[in-house]
Amino acid sequence: MNSPFPPRLVFDDDCGFCTWCAEYAAARGEFELVGFSDLSPDQLARLPDEYESCFHLLTQERVYSCGHALEEVGVRLETPERLAARAFRQLPNHETLREQGYRLVADNRVLAGKVVRKEPPARSGDS
Repeated sequence: MNSPFPPRLVFDDDCGFCTWCAEYAAARGEFELVGFSDLSPDQLARLPDEYESCFHLLTQERVYSCGHALEEVGVRLETPERLAARAFRQLPNHETLREQGYRLVADNRVLAGKVVRKEPPARSGDS
C-alpha cells in the first residue's frame, strides 16, 4: 500500500531511544520520518506549541500527538503488532492508560535508551 503522502512520524532526532522507536515503526509500516531538526515551516505550523514534549504522527487529515500518536502508529503497522494495538483500543479507559504509559516511558527515555537506541540523526555531525 504505497500512498503518495505517507504519514509522517515526527520525533526527537537528538534522542537515541526516540530514533530507535521511529526507525522500528518505519521498518514495519509506511511512514516518513521527520526529526524535530528537519521540520518544514508547514509541518511546524501543524504541531502543538509544545511539540518537543512528545512524538507526533502527521496525516493529511489530522495530527496525533503523544500516546495517541503511538497508538495510531501501532494500528498502522504491517505486522501482527497492529492486532495488539487494535485490541488495546477496546479496553475501558484506554485513552488515560495510553497517555499515562506514554508519559512514563517518555519521561524515562534516558533509561529506556540504555536498553534500545540508535545514533540520533541530529548528532551525526558531532565530533
